[in-house]
Amino acid sequence: MISSIIKRNPKQKPPQEEEKEMSFIDHLEELRWHVVRSVAAIFVFSFLAFSNKELVFGKIIMGPSKPTFWTYRMFCELGRKMSSDALCIDKLNFVIQARELSEQFTMHLASSLVIGLVLAFPYAFWEMWRFIKPGLHPTERRMTTGATFFVSLLFLMGVTFGYLIVTPLSINFLSSYQLDESIVNEFNISSYISTLVTLTLGCGIMFQLPMLAFVLSKMGIITPSLMRSYRKHSIVVILIVAAIITPPDVISQILVAMPLFLLYEVSILISARVERARLKEMNTEL
Repeated sequence: MISSIIKRNPKQKPPQEEEKEMSFIDHLEELRWHVVRSVAAIFVFSFLAFSNKELVFGKIIMGPSKPTFWTYRMFCELGRKMSSDALCIDKLNFVIQARELSEQFTMHLASSLVIGLVLAFPYAFWEMWRFIKPGLHPTERRMTTGATFFVSLLFLMGVTFGYLIVTPLSINFLSSYQLDESIVNEFNISSYISTLVTLTLGCGIMFQLPMLAFVLSKMGIITPSLMRSYRKHSIVVILIVAAIITPPDVISQILVAMPLFLLYEVSILISARVERARLKEMNTEL
């Protein structure tokens, strides 16, 4: 037969290897488009934020620098209910300025990108999750149902908490701290925005603790019994973290530490759920 006469080229790859190589290339191509769509969403939201300078920059970014900010007003009302004006903030003792020619424009771009990242995060994570999910086992898919919703919810909760609680408390403390009355607090706009972004996004990342516990439990690195045995150690770590990112007063540290304690307890429950599902799967296989 003709097929028996034709010799295979030694440099030619077997059909199976060629199929694997093509599937790998297709895989990379799919990942590329997920990344492109995610980045495009971030730039769309960033452009919208850049176009609304008065709302985004004037009210959102610069909000914690003004005594009329929502958090300061709520603390003042709380103090009045307690028959005390100690929590009222009538003036923030600092001035924000730009010392470089292009600093205001650069900070406008940077803050718009951060706003775009925060707003586009749910969609960007959904795109990445669409790429990862087909590679999971059916059991893992069932257990990770709603992953995009919960990751996005935790991130937005953390960002909101950092923006409304941690950031204004920190700015109020740092702006009112003086070594001597002759020293005037005049901060660069870049320093102010970097502090706000660090605290806000930092809280958004810290609020991912339950999802981190889920992943580590799936990998078998942590167990609910291990987390319960280290509960006292976690309290110390949480208090240290709260002391680092907040002003050195008890009220601020408690306000930050409380949700972290709650997230740790939720993480224990999630880890226990993962362990029960793993044991159930093992018993089914047996």
